[in-house]
Amino acid sequence: MLTELPSGLVALLNVVGWPLIQLAWAWLFTRLPARWFRLPRQWAWERRGTAYEKLFAIKRWKDRLPDGASWFARGFPKSALKTADPGYLRRFIVETWRGELCHWAALACAPIFTIWNPPWATAVMVSCGAILNVPCILAQRYNRIRLQRLLQRRVTTSS
Repeated sequence: MLTELPSGLVALLNVVGWPLIQLAWAWLFTRLPARWFRLPRQWAWERRGTAYEKLFAIKRWKDRLPDGASWFARGFPKSALKTADPGYLRRFIVETWRGELCHWAALACAPIFTIWNPPWATAVMVSCGAILNVPCILAQRYNRIRLQRLLQRRVTTSS
């Protein structure tokens, strides 16, 4: 803890902190141009998405995650695939990367909680950040892999 604050203020900062961080990053990321989001390479262990299915049972829970992008006017809803058109799939793939980076940015804010919390409370708040963001990061990566496969099939069959 770097500063001593009244316990009521600490509680308020902790309760409001994560939602404010998440919403602020989401708002900012929905305003950034899509061209800024170059796709990352896939790791060898990620190919085909089976690691996500076996290690994390992702198919059972990923559809229960909220789609925060739909809360903003410029957001790109990712809760459902609207078409298999290659242009739409390319955009959707870029948006999964945008969403993943947004969750990484939010998670990177976890050290902020060290300013006013004792070590045990900081651990709780960092854990909350991980619980809020890691499942979304996993879902974005998994969906991107699946969409890239679908796009590849669509492009190959239309050629």
